[in-house]
Amino acid sequence: MTTSTTITPDSTGLTAERSAERSEVLAKATTAREISRRPPLSTTEKNRVLLAAADALVERTAEILTANDRDIVAGRERGMDEALIDRLRLTADRVEGIAGGLRQVADLPDPVGDVVRGYRRPNGLEMRQVRVPLGVMGMVYEARPNVTVDAFGLALKSGNVPLLRGSKSAFHSNTALVGVLQDVLGAQGLPRETVQLLPCSTRESVRDLITARGLVDIVIPRGGAGLINAVVTGATVPTIETGTGNCHFYVDASADVEEATALVVNGKTRRCSVCNATETVLLDSALPAEAKMKVLTALQDAGVTLHADPGEIGDLGLGDVVAATEADWAEEYGSLDIAVKIVDGVGEAVRHIMRYTTGHTEAIGATDIRVTRYFTDNVDAAAVMVNTSTAWTDGEMFGFGAEIGISTQKLHARGPMGLPELTSTKWIVTGEGQTRP
Repeated sequence: MTTSTTITPDSTGLTAERSAERSEVLAKATTAREISRRPPLSTTEKNRVLLAAADALVERTAEILTANDRDIVAGRERGMDEALIDRLRLTADRVEGIAGGLRQVADLPDPVGDVVRGYRRPNGLEMRQVRVPLGVMGMVYEARPNVTVDAFGLALKSGNVPLLRGSKSAFHSNTALVGVLQDVLGAQGLPRETVQLLPCSTRESVRDLITARGLVDIVIPRGGAGLINAVVTGATVPTIETGTGNCHFYVDASADVEEATALVVNGKTRRCSVCNATETVLLDSALPAEAKMKVLTALQDAGVTLHADPGEIGDLGLGDVVAATEADWAEEYGSLDIAVKIVDGVGEAVRHIMRYTTGHTEAIGATDIRVTRYFTDNVDAAAVMVNTSTAWTDGEMFGFGAEIGISTQKLHARGPMGLPELTSTKWIVTGEGQTRP
């Protein structure tokens, strides 16, 4: 005989389990708020913690990999796609790379206290706008456990206190990583709660985080379109929208076709699952047939599946082409697939892009300066590339050293977000007894 357990809601309408989960999120947010109001660490203190954390991660690699193996096994049992398994997987080399990221952050300039602008008013008032931390920084992210350490390092260096809500699929990996980081913080005489991992057993813990007004200052989602949209539309605290990338590459009739082909292939195949991968190639109708063929056969030779209107490219004699639908123009594939469209010059290319862009990265291959200027003037995106690959939209490649994500919105931050983008500003006004008439 089996017995069933009745789960009774509490007075708020929540089950006991949900009530406990919500209480844990709010308690950790409250602690983070208290820590964020402590006297700030000096740059020397921050760097000492970062370097100690990097060393500890390497020293405890075996422990971290054991925890990661548990996540890998559980993921495979649930039927997780191998591409996601690869994002989840840690190796000794990857742990060393994560540690190297912390050392890199330690070498970066500390943005806190930087004077953005300053001047003296005619009445003698001294005005200074200086960078300050955002405060309590919530991170909601999927699969990749490296984000746990990246977020900690960037938050610490910019003076913020991170609340990390990773995915259930990386629970054991994230728990091990945060345990290492907290041990380092404690050994350095700092509160272990300077970084905290939030519960992830249900999706409701995300809602608890993103609606914790008064406790959380900013939430940054990092992952797929579904996650980002859920956070941005459901949050009552400020958010920074990141990541979704339906990136286009337009090949103009004036392009160096050899160069443009290499750039399209690189943008698509370097890492097809990342947000800066090229998802649509637009070919100028004025390109000779052999030039169009060169671009498209190079993609096919690299293992990329073409999605196109057969009526547009049928005369090129290409085989194994998937008939494109309206959905393909808006698709962020994250795989070795690419949409192909023939357009009548840069004007139609720009119109197509502005209809389907997610505002991440858009690129053009052209040698005609009038064409490139029209493209850069009229395409609205966080990054616009001229004769280079969409794959370059990356904080490290921009010289930032590291990034928390790539913002596709227009307020506060746009494009790769490094340390300065994780700060706000405040005005400091110094007078000598001036009163306002």
